Amino acid sequence: MAKMDLNLYLLTANCARTLIDVDLFAEHFFDVLPASGAQSFPAPELIVLSLQEIAPIAYSFLGGSYLAPYFEAFVKAVKKATTKQWDESYVNLVKDHTGMTGLMVFARADIFYKVPWIDMAHVGFGVQEMGNKGAVGARMSYIVDDDSSKTVDLTFVAAHLAPMEDALKQRNMDWQSIVERLVFSHSKDSEEDSNNDEHAALLNHRRSTSHSEDSRRDLFAPNSYVFLAGDLNYRTSNVSPLKGDVVRFPRCNVGRDDPAHYSHLLKEDQLVREMRNGRTFHGLTEAPIDFPPTYKYSDAARQAAKLGIDTDSEWKWSNHRWPSWCDRILFLDSPSWVGEGGHVKPQAYNALPLLPQSDHRAVALAATVPLTHSAEPSPDHMNAPSKAVAPFAIDPSWKSRRDVARRKELVVGILAYLGLTWEGNGLLLASTLGLLGAWVVLRSL
Repeated sequence: MAKMDLNLYLLTANCARTLIDVDLFAEHFFDVLPASGAQSFPAPELIVLSLQEIAPIAYSFLGGSYLAPYFEAFVKAVKKATTKQWDESYVNLVKDHTGMTGLMVFARADIFYKVPWIDMAHVGFGVQEMGNKGAVGARMSYIVDDDSSKTVDLTFVAAHLAPMEDALKQRNMDWQSIVERLVFSHSKDSEEDSNNDEHAALLNHRRSTSHSEDSRRDLFAPNSYVFLAGDLNYRTSNVSPLKGDVVRFPRCNVGRDDPAHYSHLLKEDQLVREMRNGRTFHGLTEAPIDFPPTYKYSDAARQAAKLGIDTDSEWKWSNHRWPSWCDRILFLDSPSWVGEGGHVKPQAYNALPLLPQSDHRAVALAATVPLTHSAEPSPDHMNAPSKAVAPFAIDPSWKSRRDVARRKELVVGILAYLGLTWEGNGLLLASTLGLLGAWVVLRSL
């Protein structure tokens, strides 16, 4: 039997709390693929979006209908982009978030039935463990050869870690929070039920009870591929740039031997250093980076992008932040149950052009996953050590901590809605006038 691969396309984008321009985003959605993309990389079975700062804090924390327009814009963009690129349609299987960090998964319409279940997980590690920074994960099974006993498991995580050059230790701690508290509980009272009711008609978001629950709860389930994408915020310096440092910022159209070529700054990347020293993202890897920093572009650069000026002819950086590769896509190259032939194969890894909405450039990874099915794991198999052993144990209080943080998010969301949005201001004014009117009426009686 010919060996088969699952084609994936993952994209991470910091949305700057703004609705995207659907047409512009769709136009550049597949720019990382070669010009002959339709031939060299067929329409992927799954498309995954990691979205940070997807909407203003009020809408993000309240969720539901407040966040729906922001998700719907990406649904429209994906539809336009995939129709143009391959004339294919896709089904939106996952549309979920932890605060301001969103995760969307699309399956090609002809194969979406091959995803029989999806589990969701959430963790916040922002202020008071709320979701101004956090991660959301989706774990799913993919049926091989239309045989439900043969499956490949996939775990997708969208994350947004602590900002600023000097917050290196906090970013490493955020990774620890992901490992400890991003737990796939598949329990009936999980957040999954409240956030994904609209998908119930598409597939059963319940894991088969025949699988071992304990062995599949954490990020490093022994039979799952793992992809983590987001604004990981690792910088190229531990301190903010001084006034004279701007002369060291990367310039375009220079050779690799030129000190101003971005490859020299990449040597200072915190994430590469911390991963090499075993302090963060244990067991994960990344395709080679051969693109300029994705952050932080100046307002002038964004204005140029808005006017349609080629921003790759001159990179305009913000002077108060070191240009850095904040936006990354990492993966577990192969889970423990596959052999050498089971490695993830990156096909393209690059940044999209700068779009006027954000001071980040989105980053995309096209990759193939060998369809080496896991079948029904035996007890010995499930107890076997994983290739990437989880560096931290699951926090037994993960659920109560998330529940407490979620209640705080609702309070903050309501206050932000009332104080920071026009609709909330109007509601607050109307309520105040109503109470004042009632008081006047009562005084006159």
